[in-house]
Amino acid sequence: MHDPAFSASGRFWRGNLHTHSNRSDGGLEPEEVCRRYKAEGYDFIALTDHFVGMYDYPIVDTHRFRDDSFTTLLGAELHSGAMENGEIWHILAVGLPLDFERSDSPHFFPTEAQESGPEIARRARDAGAFVAVAHPEWGGLSLADARSIDAAHAVEIYNHGCQVGADRAEGFWHLDRLLEEGRRLNICATDDAHFTEPDYFGGWTMVKAEENTPEALLDALKAGHMYASTGPEIHDVAWSPGDVVVSCSAATAVIVQGQGSAAVAVHGESMTRVSVPLIRFSGSKWLRVTVMDRAGKRAWTNPVWREDA
Repeated sequence: MHDPAFSASGRFWRGNLHTHSNRSDGGLEPEEVCRRYKAEGYDFIALTDHFVGMYDYPIVDTHRFRDDSFTTLLGAELHSGAMENGEIWHILAVGLPLDFERSDSPHFFPTEAQESGPEIARRARDAGAFVAVAHPEWGGLSLADARSIDAAHAVEIYNHGCQVGADRAEGFWHLDRLLEEGRRLNICATDDAHFTEPDYFGGWTMVKAEENTPEALLDALKAGHMYASTGPEIHDVAWSPGDVVVSCSAATAVIVQGQGSAAVAVHGESMTRVSVPLIRFSGSKWLRVTVMDRAGKRAWTNPVWREDA
């Protein structure tokens, strides 16, 4: 089976799906945020300022910052309802309409009158957005919290801002528990850049689409045609009953993970085509891949489901 993220038509476009400006708590004007990402070679970003009343519920219109080589997706980081630890939800929504109905979220503290996190996530998905559970480790999500977001397309499995500011970057624990329960979820890596500390250009999502347009990118995200990275490139992934063959930029390790403790790693030097035997995964319904380079940077594929092979 060819991994659908790699067999889809088109090419990969590099983008950041989680970015803030001074329309909420970021340090730069939206135009400057877009300029910097374009200058760093990104193909697109989503400006996702905090959708709360203290910032006048911003969904920033970034249309005018698009050109032939760079595009933008409209979105927001939504906040409403309390998680089990008493803190307010953070839901990443990319592809929102400018007239998305405001929540009753005056600030970053939950109130009794608010819709719940699962409710605002569902409303965002129904409005056409790609929805991701944002920085679950940083936010202290419980497993019950994670289970409750039934509208999510993906889990944010690496958040560079949470790495820089809190050393709580990841979402793999939450992702894998939900996969074990049969939830079909994909992944994304982001910066969550605010430009108030060095929280930028550290994690991104590579989206495979025919065109670098908001419509094509959003369709590809929802279809799962992407992989996540902090550095390495993944060129192709081909699954067979006995092994998976990964083509990538120079790697020192390629690791396959499955349910529970199931994992197999191949180590080497400057590997660009690696066959990993699937000898420990008979009990796992899903598999995913990590590619690691000499600097310790990683890239990750979406989970694939063996019943689809």
